[in-house]
Formats: sequence, structure tokens, C-alpha cells
Amino acid sequence: MRILIVDDEKSIRNTLKEILEYENHEVVLAENGEQALSVLEQGKVQIDTVFCDIKMPGIDGIEVLEKIQEMDLDAPVIMISGHGNIDTAVECIKKGAYDFIEKPLDLNRILITLRNANDKTSLVQENKKLKKKDSKVPPLIGQSPAIKRIWDIIDKVAATDARVLITGSNGTGKELVARWLHEKSTRSKMPFIEVNCAAIPGELIESELFGHEKGSFTSAIRQHKGKFEQADGGTLFLDEIGDMSLAAQAKVLRVLQENKITRVGSDKDINVSVRVIAATNKDLVEEINKGTFREDLYHRLSVIIMHVPPLAERKEDIPLLAEYFMEQICSEYGMSKRTISARALEELGKLNWTGNVRELRNVIERLIILSADRIEEEDVKAYADPLFK
Repeated sequence: MRILIVDDEKSIRNTLKEILEYENHEVVLAENGEQALSVLEQGKVQIDTVFCDIKMPGIDGIEVLEKIQEMDLDAPVIMISGHGNIDTAVECIKKGAYDFIEKPLDLNRILITLRNANDKTSLVQENKKLKKKDSKVPPLIGQSPAIKRIWDIIDKVAATDARVLITGSNGTGKELVARWLHEKSTRSKMPFIEVNCAAIPGELIESELFGHEKGSFTSAIRQHKGKFEQADGGTLFLDEIGDMSLAAQAKVLRVLQENKITRVGSDKDINVSVRVIAATNKDLVEEINKGTFREDLYHRLSVIIMHVPPLAERKEDIPLLAEYFMEQICSEYGMSKRTISARALEELGKLNWTGNVRELRNVIERLIILSADRIEEEDVKAYADPLFK
């Protein structure tokens, strides 16, 4: 467990540090409220519990407690004070503190309170896991300004039928953004259908999107509903649309204009109600200038443009992503949960992450397999590169 101790008295900080490290906890120290909030806001390390003094110069403990509540962190806050009384304790509990301990500190009281706080946190986190399982959509992890902007746009746009174009390099999480747009929309009970435009041969893309009638071509041995029909009432996600052929682009444009599709080998129109979300790792304006992408289709798709930045531009999200992937991967492998040191997280932050979030997950999986129960800085240096240079 990683514990933040906030106290302006050095002797109290050191005493608590010795007690907690003896119990195999990792300790982060802050000598005032400003330092404590800086540690929590930066999010470079996950804090599991906070011990916070009340009487401090500058930002006092009550203000720190209020700020922590605003951050909506899972970490319980245990207030400590040498000037406490019942009224102070009641005020702290009302403002969200887990408990209140008077100085001089009692070793047994500290350890019992910490154990109980940890049990409560585990229940809260388990409840959140169950809720996430219900949604079936993986979380979009991050506290960086970029991720907060994406969530803000999702909340504003999801309930509408506005078409969205998601841009960003491979591995940044464009599909996840699309899934959350669908999950938060009025179409969430209907299908979310994904098409990887780069993976389908040009001669088959029309059949894949619009369907075909039996006998319309040599291998058409039965009638087939295309992705637009399968997504009727829901959302169609056209991934890597920059790789779609010009012929298919023209037919997609017609569907967007008329909300009708025609199966290959048929002359009958079929009405569809589909919200289209597209994504690309290409610069479509550049593709338009090269003549490989239709400008009219671009304007149809880009009512809302969302850019998912590369991981290298939001490295403050790495600790949260690493914790999430460790829990997920350990669960998949049936392993006990691993931990990662602050120095190991700092080392991860130094890497380039050209493969973005997808690469980070691979690295965390490799570290879990090759490292001991606790991932250290040396492990990252040894195994982060897949070639183990």
C-alpha cells in the first residue's frame, strides 16, 4: 500500500514513516498542504491512504481534506491532530474523513485504523469493478487535461446523432472513444458494429458494408446483411476510414445523405437508421489534396472532430494506466496482484511510447511475467525494450 503522510512536524512524519515502512508499506512525505495536493493532482503515483495533520501553515488539513473529496479519489483520509476535540473530529468526519486520531500517536490505533480503512477501500473498488463489468466497455483511463477534454466532448456529443471523426495515431484508444460515445448515447441498447476498413480487400468492402443477394457474385451462396443493416438503430464505427477505396467512399456518402442502402446484386433500397462514427490515423486533408479521399465525405463525417493524443503527450496518465493494466492482466492470468515502485513508474515515463497505450499494456504484461511481485526501476530498464537490449 502507498501512503501519503502530510504533517509540518518532521518528527511526526519520520515516526509515521518508520512505523508504516516496518509494516511493508511505501510512504510518500509532504511537509505542508501545498505539497500534498501537488502529489495528488499530478497523479504520478497512486496514493492508497492519506494521513493528514489538521494544524499546518498555509493550506490546513481541513482544506486538504476538502480538496481530496473534490478529486473523487478512492484513498481514505485519516486526520491527525494534537489540538483535537470532539467538535473537530465530528467536522472532519462530516467533510469525508475516514477517521480522526489524536496526538501523541498510538501505534496500535494507527495500524488498526489503517487496516479498516484499507478494507473499506477494497469494498469501494470492488463495487466499482462490478459496475464496470456491467457496462462491458473498458474504462478510458487518465486524469490529464487531454483525457478530461475528451470526456467533456463525449458527455456533450453522445446523446446526439452528430457524426464524429476521431483522429490519432495507432494504439491511442480511438475505438474506446467510439465505444463510449455509443455507450452514453440513446442508441446504447442497440448494436455497436465495427468495420476495419484497412483489413477488408477493396473488392469486398461494398459487400461487407451494404450486404449482397444470393448469387450476386461467384462466392455469394446466400443472402448477406451488411454492416449498415446490422447496425440499424445503433452505431457503425468505420475504423481507419482513410484506407477506404474511392468507390466505396462514394456509396458511403450516399448512405449518409439518404439513410438508404442497396445490397450488391439488388436494386431495392433499404432504409437504415445508423449513427456513423469514423476514425483514422491519417491526415484526411492531406489525403484530399492527394486525391485519395473525397472532400464531400470528409465534411459529412466531421461534424465533430475529436483528437486522441499520443501517450507521449500525456505521460501523467502512465501511473493510472499501469495500475489498471497490472490489475487486469494479473486477474486474467490468475496471479496475485503485483505492485510497482515510484521509481519504476518514473522510468516508464522516460520512454518514447511510439506504440502508445497498446505498447504500454504489452510492456506491463512483460514486466508482470518477468519480474518479481514488486516491479522495480531495474526491471523496467531490463525488460521495457522487447529485444531486452
